[in-house]
Amino acid sequence: MFENVKQTSLLLCFFAVALVYLAHIPRSTTVNLDFVPINHSRTDINRALEFCDALNAPLDTVKDFSDRKRSDRYEHGTNATLVRNAVIWTGRDNGTEILRGSILLDNGIVWRLGSAYEHLIRDDDDVTIIDANGGWVTPGLVDIHSHAGIMSSPFTSGTNNAASPNGPIVPWLRSVDGFDTHDESFRLAVAGGVTTIQVTPANNNAMGGEAFMAKLRSTLDKTPTSMLIEPPCALNGTKPCKDFRWRHLKLACGEDLGSHGHRMDMIWALRAALHKARQLKTAQDTFCSEVEEGVWGGENFPDDLQWQVLVDALRGGVKTTVHCHEVVDLDAIVRLSNEFGFPIHSFQGASEAYLIPSTLNNTWQSETVIVLSATRHRSKRETYRGSEYAPRILANSGIPVAFKSDHPYSNSRYLLQEAQMAHYYGLPGNLALLAVTSIPANAVGLTHRLGTLFEGADADVVLWDSHPLRLGATPLNVWIDGIAQFDEKVADAEPQGSDRGVRPEPPNWDKETREALRWDGLPPLFPSKISTKVSFGRVKEVWTRSRRGEIEVLFPPSYPVKERLANVVVESGKIKCIGTALACLGSREASADIDLHGGSISPSFMSYGSALGLEEIASEPSTGNGVLYDAFVHDIPTILGDAGGVVRAMDALVFSTRNALVAYRSGVTLATSSLRKNVFAGRTPVIAGVSASFRTGFPHAMEQGAIVQTATALHISVGRASLLSSTSSVAVSEQMAGIRRLLMGWEDEKTETGLWFKRASEASSSSPDKHNLRGANEDYN
Repeated sequence: MFENVKQTSLLLCFFAVALVYLAHIPRSTTVNLDFVPINHSRTDINRALEFCDALNAPLDTVKDFSDRKRSDRYEHGTNATLVRNAVIWTGRDNGTEILRGSILLDNGIVWRLGSAYEHLIRDDDDVTIIDANGGWVTPGLVDIHSHAGIMSSPFTSGTNNAASPNGPIVPWLRSVDGFDTHDESFRLAVAGGVTTIQVTPANNNAMGGEAFMAKLRSTLDKTPTSMLIEPPCALNGTKPCKDFRWRHLKLACGEDLGSHGHRMDMIWALRAALHKARQLKTAQDTFCSEVEEGVWGGENFPDDLQWQVLVDALRGGVKTTVHCHEVVDLDAIVRLSNEFGFPIHSFQGASEAYLIPSTLNNTWQSETVIVLSATRHRSKRETYRGSEYAPRILANSGIPVAFKSDHPYSNSRYLLQEAQMAHYYGLPGNLALLAVTSIPANAVGLTHRLGTLFEGADADVVLWDSHPLRLGATPLNVWIDGIAQFDEKVADAEPQGSDRGVRPEPPNWDKETREALRWDGLPPLFPSKISTKVSFGRVKEVWTRSRRGEIEVLFPPSYPVKERLANVVVESGKIKCIGTALACLGSREASADIDLHGGSISPSFMSYGSALGLEEIASEPSTGNGVLYDAFVHDIPTILGDAGGVVRAMDALVFSTRNALVAYRSGVTLATSSLRKNVFAGRTPVIAGVSASFRTGFPHAMEQGAIVQTATALHISVGRASLLSSTSSVAVSEQMAGIRRLLMGWEDEKTETGLWFKRASEASSSSPDKHNLRGANEDYN
């Protein structure tokens, strides 16, 4: 009996020592399974450790990546392609490296770069050889903010998957689950050199869900999954995974969330969601500590499928992007970032970011990229202070800048134009190209394969017909994963001309940049008044209107450059002299008022059909004329006494609006403005009233010459209503029947409808006022 007691005591001592030992095991993912408590199986503990190992997996997607000989996206049977005689902008060395030679694409990757490799190709090799003839080659463009595939083109009822109506916080949604592979916008984007997009949920939810990176080519599988780049292992289940891949989360704030509450509501919703995620993260960390210390009680791993992506964001494993515009929103997100300790990898929209660069640099442990539109501002109140000089200001502050399309709100095909316009307004050329290639690729964690050309990179390549920063530059061919997206028969480039292959030099905008900052984005825009006579020096070309209204060039391009630099004198809106300083200025040594440095003079531009002077902010009703009655949908109020409800734009015209003054600074001196309103989620009335023509730079309507025509044209809009429209739909055939009746003269000419439809049917050039376009002075740019 005592022997049994002694043995029992020894056993108890043994277990006591064992427990003490387990309690002091250091934090590690390795546990001696011989000391696991007897009530847990080896399988259970292994399973628990798998979860904990996955939590602590290093954030490394590029391990051994550079050694690959074939892309994971390679499709069997793809020909190798050699593009020779090219000027190759690689995107390396901060966008300054330019190579001249060849680029060889094979196995879905860039195989060789820079030198000629014709001697490596045998006659029996299946290689497509393309002569670039001195043309420019760049990496494929990366569009970091697009809704292509989830807001499809053409737009139909079943393809609006961008925004959720189920509350402001829905981080568990995934854009890939609504991704339409038949979207025609993919081909449009590729036609503009875009090879990769980030498919983001819309801006209508504070946490809209996961975004995904996708290549814009049709795959053999023809599925959304096959278009994704490095999808996270969480995509196909909740099993623990050490093979780290970045996840991408979309947040938003500001005006677009108005249906869920105001700003304070949305920031609280974000804070509450982050707090819940932090609690879950703490529970997971506690679980792993207990497992590793040998005191695990057998509980399940504290997982929550709805919130795990947000937990991963707090752990730093998610590339988080936030769509915000104003300082108040940007500052609030930076505070949240520091409060909960998670990085923000890009601010998108960010119209006022250039006003607070120091604040953005204080985002939690991250280099934040600002994703902008170069010039598209003022469509909403929160974008009203956006500036075309913002990219340059941010770059000068050391903050990386990228550009976006926000497709379908702006066509992704024209993404490169954002870089071109930003370069024109002062962003250095190397940074302008980086802004649509390597900078967005870095923001999403994919620089090891996208955005830069190097041996081993994905074979996403664009061959351009001119320097990519020249307005109008067009891809001759695009390769995605080494697969040509255009007909190979048109791939060979024509020899590059002297101008087409040269990067354009932007004007000096130092003064305007300083003014933008001084006035918080709203500098005075009123034109400065000068005498009726002004002279221009070093003019390269003069374009003018002939008596027949045709445009003629007075300095033919065939003249040598030095000989066609001349002086030009304009007086009272008309050209008085073109020639030498002696002939035009009275002295060989005389200086002109304005030095054009080889620039050109042309007739000014005219805007037709826009809302200049009628609407300042498209989405802000208080700054516009209001919504017109549609006679095809509503009964026109009796007080108008007019069946068609025809109204005149002249009655709502406002001078000195910011949009009109910006247009004037850009060379648009004359505007014919219409009450027809372009709406994304609706349809303008069929009868859109009578337009008016005015001078954009004039301060008020009472100034002589400000009004050119009080009534210019009758505007009619025929089409189908948007599926998002809240108004009743009118059949196209009914619209045409109504217009036919009015043109046949069934309305009394004493009414506005009868009067203007009679004039339209007669194609009358007469006008009820004395203002007309004839005899107006020439305006010059």
